[in-house]
Amino acid sequence: MNKEQRTINNKWHSWFSVFCFLFFVFCLILPSFSFAQNQPISPPKTLEEAKEMGEKALETGQKELPGIIEKIWKEEVLPVWQKMYDWFKKNIWPKIESWFKKEVQPRAKEEIEKRKPLIEEEFKKEKEEMKEEVPKVTKSLWEKFKELIK
Repeated sequence: MNKEQRTINNKWHSWFSVFCFLFFVFCLILPSFSFAQNQPISPPKTLEEAKEMGEKALETGQKELPGIIEKIWKEEVLPVWQKMYDWFKKNIWPKIESWFKKEVQPRAKEEIEKRKPLIEEEFKKEKEEMKEEVPKVTKSLWEKFKELIK
């Protein structure tokens, strides 16, 4: 390192040291500023005051809270989620879609073609069982309905 570089490095080092010192002092002093603030709200002295304060807070909350929540939802929450959805749709979804079309769809079609005869056979069996069971079920339902009327 030459003399010029050391001079620049030392200047930067001294500025950084001053900054760190001031930041440290500021962080130590900052909490004491809270004691200088006025505290207009005092705790209730009686039970009746506490009840009135609670009712007033509840009434204000019931009137203003839905509007506040709606405003926060529309102005802060929805835009963030919309941006995340748009980013996902633009950057991630095409990769998932192409992977699905290359890997999953052909395998699924192949498996469906293999199982198609078995599925048709099972469907015929289920159809026959339903034909046998339907008269019994309707009969018992009709009998239950008659019992309810009696």
